[in-house]
Amino acid sequence: MVRSTVYKNIRRVASRAAAPVLALPLMAMVAPGARAEGMPQLDFGNPYVIGQVVWGAGIFLILYLLLSRSALPKVEKVLSLRRQTIENDLEIAHKAKARADDAVAELRQARKDAMAEAQANVDKVVEEARAAAEKQTQEMNTRLGAEIREAEARVALARETALGSLRQISTDTAEALIHQLSGISAPLDVVTSKVDGAATARGF
Repeated sequence: MVRSTVYKNIRRVASRAAAPVLALPLMAMVAPGARAEGMPQLDFGNPYVIGQVVWGAGIFLILYLLLSRSALPKVEKVLSLRRQTIENDLEIAHKAKARADDAVAELRQARKDAMAEAQANVDKVVEEARAAAEKQTQEMNTRLGAEIREAEARVALARETALGSLRQISTDTAEALIHQLSGISAPLDVVTSKVDGAATARGF
């Protein structure tokens, strides 16, 4: 296709350029006595001019044939090679673009997967921390409850001990006061019952 186009263009130009050259001998035959004043190259009555025209036309035809047989195939080859190179470059560019698009798509997918995995890890860590905090809170509440119950038991025991000591002290004090005031010793069981009744009435 390229060769035929080049041939057509060259033939068109050559035909346009050769038309005046080929018309000169015809002009010479039609008007052998014509002479352009001041222009000896157009003096067709001169045989040298006719010879130059004929030789020029012949040389032009020979050059045209040589070019059409030798130069045009080389031009066609260069154009074909250039067209093939351009097509190969375009194909390589298309493949490179496709690979780049695939790489961009893979990068976006990898980024999306990485973000999803990071979010999942963050959620997992937060959930584990919340569970650990709840477990520690429960353990602490259990330990504090046990410690509070132990403290209450110790307080109750200490209170009972203190109340027992207080009753004994109260009984001894009451007995000593009665002896000092009356000069007689009150029966121990009577004093003890009175002290116990008073302590019970006051919530001791």
